[in-house]
Amino acid sequence: MRIGVPKEIKVHEYRVGMTPASVREAVAHGHEVVVEHDAAARQGIGDKDYERAGARIAKTAAEIFAKAELIVKVKEPQPDELKLLRQGQTIFTYLHLAPDPEQAKALMRSGVTAIAYETVTSPRGGLPLLAPMSEVAGRMAVQAGAHCLEMEQGGRGMLLGGVAGVAPAKVVVLGGGVAGINAVRMAIGLEAQVTVLDVDVGRLYAIDQQFGAAINTIFSTRQAIEDYVLDADLVIGAVLVPGAAAPKLVTEQHVRDMKRGSVIIDISIDQGGCAETSRPTTHAKPTYVLHEVVHYCVTNMPGAVARTSTFSLNNATLPFVLALAGKGTEAALRDDPHLLAGLNVYDGRIVHPAVAAALGVKCADARKLLKA
Repeated sequence: MRIGVPKEIKVHEYRVGMTPASVREAVAHGHEVVVEHDAAARQGIGDKDYERAGARIAKTAAEIFAKAELIVKVKEPQPDELKLLRQGQTIFTYLHLAPDPEQAKALMRSGVTAIAYETVTSPRGGLPLLAPMSEVAGRMAVQAGAHCLEMEQGGRGMLLGGVAGVAPAKVVVLGGGVAGINAVRMAIGLEAQVTVLDVDVGRLYAIDQQFGAAINTIFSTRQAIEDYVLDADLVIGAVLVPGAAAPKLVTEQHVRDMKRGSVIIDISIDQGGCAETSRPTTHAKPTYVLHEVVHYCVTNMPGAVARTSTFSLNNATLPFVLALAGKGTEAALRDDPHLLAGLNVYDGRIVHPAVAAALGVKCADARKLLKA
């Protein structure tokens, strides 16, 4: 199969769909890989590195989209890329369609088969292609939060861990999944006072066993969210409902009542955000202040550490890329129910139940369509 790897064009996005090591594996399996010129140059990975791995270099993205059967990306296709997609082609990338009906409509019109990293599952019930970037985003959230708490950023002027004789900042993490746990780990390491809220008692128990007295675990209710968010210096939103829009746990009234200069880092912004006041931002302008609260809502947080993120993501995606290229898209989807869970758009229709519900459209049965 011919695999295409275009350069990412989202603002300040420097990750890339395949590393030279991944390309070498694909080529060894008999596939052709075409990589756009300078696709990973900002990471220090040049065209020659890809050529040594067996790839062919294309001058433009248009050339890749015109010829490749399988497009491997990182971020959702941007408007200029959506125009290049075509019938019979497969795109494998993060899509986050729930809060983005325009992208969903464009993918449906194109006739492309769209498989989303974020809804591919594992035999253990996890999200193996989302987990690597959730790990990165969770760790970055604490770094970003510590920076946003500085006076010049609009924050309260607090050092996250405090100093001798001065209390540390209060960090509240909404969600105890992969992103949440990694945020907790970093915040504890910086000696902040940390509380995590989740609706899964079993998860809270596991977190309590892992971190012990260093953390406060609270069952998430409306009352608990209000009590802890209003008292927080830094709130990290790490809530996820696979494929669906994130629930709005932090209301605008909560934000109005928060302390002046407190900070919200909304990792959930890819799925619409878990605060009513959250709106997507970019690395070019990552924050804004609303109701005297600093909001950081960058939709591609891991893109800021593109090299770490790219290699971590490729470790997870490569087996699925090889399966899609080796068997063909339809056969690979039929053979693997966990890859099938990643299928969002097929034959012009939405086929993921949570995505369809979020978009308010009818969900087609992917298995029936594939059999047909």
